[in-house]
Amino acid sequence: MTSNHAVKTAQLRQAAEDAFAEEIAALRESDDRPRPPNWQMSPQAVVTYLLGGRLPSGFEITPKYIGDRRLMEVAVATLATDRALLLLGVPGTAKSWVSEHLAAAICGTSRLIVQGTAGTSEEAIRYGWNYALLLAKGPSREAVVASPIMRAMNEGRIARVEELTRIPSETQDSFITVLSEKTLPIPELNEEVAAQKGFNLIATANNRDRGVNELSSALKRRFNTVVLPPPATIEAEIAIVETRVASLGRAFEIPAEPPGAEQIRRVVTIFRELREGVTADGKSKVKQPSGTLSTAEAISVVGSGLALAAHFGDGRLSAHDLVSGIAGAVVKDPVQDAIVWREYLETVVKERDGWKDFYKAARASA
Repeated sequence: MTSNHAVKTAQLRQAAEDAFAEEIAALRESDDRPRPPNWQMSPQAVVTYLLGGRLPSGFEITPKYIGDRRLMEVAVATLATDRALLLLGVPGTAKSWVSEHLAAAICGTSRLIVQGTAGTSEEAIRYGWNYALLLAKGPSREAVVASPIMRAMNEGRIARVEELTRIPSETQDSFITVLSEKTLPIPELNEEVAAQKGFNLIATANNRDRGVNELSSALKRRFNTVVLPPPATIEAEIAIVETRVASLGRAFEIPAEPPGAEQIRRVVTIFRELREGVTADGKSKVKQPSGTLSTAEAISVVGSGLALAAHFGDGRLSAHDLVSGIAGAVVKDPVQDAIVWREYLETVVKERDGWKDFYKAARASA
């Protein structure tokens, strides 16, 4: 028996717990290991859900994260304690993706989420008020509008905070009492909400945003930090891109052939070489552009190329379909990055065996 995710739906994007409901149900049914309070499966089963595997019944669990198993074990083990989890990394290292799937697997919902921005207020973390009820009846629990954090505490679930370091420092402090005392005071009512067993919090933050709103030492101590690195090998990165592009192709019903391994390898090779500043064989240094050239951007480039091939080509992904997307990802600074891209084309791509079609397409679109 194998899983099947090609389920027709009108939704542009399903939450993890809906898109992978069949896998979650299969894992729950076969899981006979101890579960922390209010978890719907054991920590070992959560790791299997993330990394993929075959159940004793023969049911195949698809990998959601391709990378170091130990990182996922540490992340899951953290959530089984009183420490919150901070997923840290450069853009495009699957922080939000892992956060969503962790919450879906552990508590059945990934929807208890606070999106961190410069405008995120304390009310978004603590609670707000239904002002019609407040004016009519005065302060009461009925008039309280629970934040996702408060709901997670009440229900013993996992809450998620995206881009923690984008939240103003004074607002970040609202998390300290929640994470240390596991309570959320409501001083207007002289009451507090006590977290139920199973409550915890997953936050994500961008390595490159550390200077935006640095976390206080008091808040850092409440988190166990797991750094998600870029894929260690080109093969791992290719596997990630192939998996995600296939999923996007099904979701958007793109009428094109699945992209060939050769074209995906080209995109990933270019991104890795420019990201690391050296060619794959280690023989030549190359200048690095200002952008991150993450795996997420590689997925976007291949997905966009696939749409071009489907709607304006012959349905087969070609170099011509990819070059504009790659150039757009590389050239963030129109002066410096353009120089980097042209130099890379002339010194690396032009000389590489089997890449003449890509070089010609790139030069034609420049």
